[in-house]
Amino acid sequence: MSAPSPRLVIRLAVLMLVMVVIQETAISQISIFGVNADVTPLIVMSVGLLTGSMTGAVMGFATGLLVDTVLVQTLGVTSLLYIAIGYWSGRLRELRDPAHSLVPLAAGAAATAVAGIGMTLIQFLLGVDSPVSWLLAQQIFITVLVNTIIALPVYAFVRRVITPALPEDPRRRRRRAYTTGGLSPLQRPSQRLGPITRGTTR
Repeated sequence: MSAPSPRLVIRLAVLMLVMVVIQETAISQISIFGVNADVTPLIVMSVGLLTGSMTGAVMGFATGLLVDTVLVQTLGVTSLLYIAIGYWSGRLRELRDPAHSLVPLAAGAAATAVAGIGMTLIQFLLGVDSPVSWLLAQQIFITVLVNTIIALPVYAFVRRVITPALPEDPRRRRRRAYTTGGLSPLQRPSQRLGPITRGTTR
């Protein structure tokens, strides 16, 4: 797999910085059914679906490290979870080539669940005083529902931002060649076959 282009790296870095700042300064202040939406795992999931496993994992590591730094919490905890989210989202793209419009919804729900449940388990293992109760499970469930609702627009936003810097997918070229017979669909049959000579009857 080829390394991402400098143009893509710049776009991903700017996207990460902007979205983490927006998450911590604005979105985290908005309460929906008693919980806060979290777009950072959705951003990592979207990048994985669009770019592949390695780029998704690197994006997950960098985003998680930035989140831990901004929140002044144990470095590496969020990165570990986001690496898994970015990598497996990318593997889903590489193995299954998901093209259905509802795939980001399912992937967003899974990414949010991994982030919420994984953070709770890691804090418990580290001995952090974080009580595990029915209320916490309810909050994680509602957060998954809220993030599932916003997963599709977040995915569409990320795709709009980074698609101009992505190389053309060979699978997309093969599909287009198969459906058009290897020729441009804009060409008319007469242009593909050349001028048609008609004999005159006398």
